[in-house]
Amino acid sequence: MISINLQKRFYTSLFLLLSVFLIFNFNGILIYTLIVFGVISILEFMQLMGKILKNKVPLVLTNLFFIIYIFLFCFMFFLFSNLVGLKIILFILLIGCIASDIGGFIFGKIFKGPKLTKISPKKTYAGAVGSIILTTILISSLFYFFLQNFNFKIIIISVVTSIFCQIGDLLFSFLKRKAKLKDTGKILPGHGGILDRIDGILLGIPIGFISLVLVS
Repeated sequence: MISINLQKRFYTSLFLLLSVFLIFNFNGILIYTLIVFGVISILEFMQLMGKILKNKVPLVLTNLFFIIYIFLFCFMFFLFSNLVGLKIILFILLIGCIASDIGGFIFGKIFKGPKLTKISPKKTYAGAVGSIILTTILISSLFYFFLQNFNFKIIIISVVTSIFCQIGDLLFSFLKRKAKLKDTGKILPGHGGILDRIDGILLGIPIGFISLVLVS
């Protein structure tokens, strides 16, 4: 029997996938989504760090760094979304990041096995491999379908994107563990907060795009 939490997670995932489709096709929805997600993620991060850092100076500097990072991320995402070729690549990487999360969840649930790290007890080696596999399949398929391009370099980009998605996920898992919080928020039923969903994306897309530039 499917748990209530898993049902919530499934329906929220469908909503988020619909959101990806809408922001790809409508600039107004893209702008609104970037603003809302950006502001909420900053508020969640500030709350998270407030429970970890008690010294005011490191707290202010860390929050300021994150605010600047989120601003640059959202700005570049919007800028690239207005350039047709880059927009397609950007959304392929975004879907790859989503695939990394889904692959890790599914493979981890099915194969279980040894834990990857104490930082996040639910993460397993099987899940990590599953993340890379599903990301590689989706990114490679989408590159071929939309850009009629497939080669070994795309596999490298896929692997790098998935690895940094997982690093971003583990980084925020570490921060939540330090703050003694299960989730960064409760706005997304079954998922937690906005940061719980975009933690991997915040590293996966930029590093994935940089790897694309470097190997091209």
